[in-house]
Amino acid sequence: MKIKLAIIFGVLIWILTFVLSATFNPIFTTNVRNVNIVVPIITIIVTGFFGILYIRAIDTNEIVEGFLVGIIFVIIDIILDYIFIISLQKNLYIIGNYTLHVFSMITITLLITTFLGYLAQMTIDLK
Repeated sequence: MKIKLAIIFGVLIWILTFVLSATFNPIFTTNVRNVNIVVPIITIIVTGFFGILYIRAIDTNEIVEGFLVGIIFVIIDIILDYIFIISLQKNLYIIGNYTLHVFSMITITLLITTFLGYLAQMTIDLK
């Protein structure tokens, strides 16, 4: 496992998700009230991108590596959320219900990274 790379990607995922959500969320909340779909969509795109970059460098046990890197991404997300959002007591509109946010992040991240590991181990012949 490339722990240093996983930590760097986890921090980048959190930063990009936070910045993109803060940028695009006002557009959607003014047009569609009570729907917070921006954070999950951005999370799926950013985690998928960095998950692919991480899994490309792995040659064996891609499914296990995908699951483990997903756990690291989730831990980093929770730590950075705690440091920058909860401890500073910022009531951000990006994360309405924090419990729902944590469970959705865990589910989305672990599914994406494990599935990417599964796809990476497959040999695909398109002929």
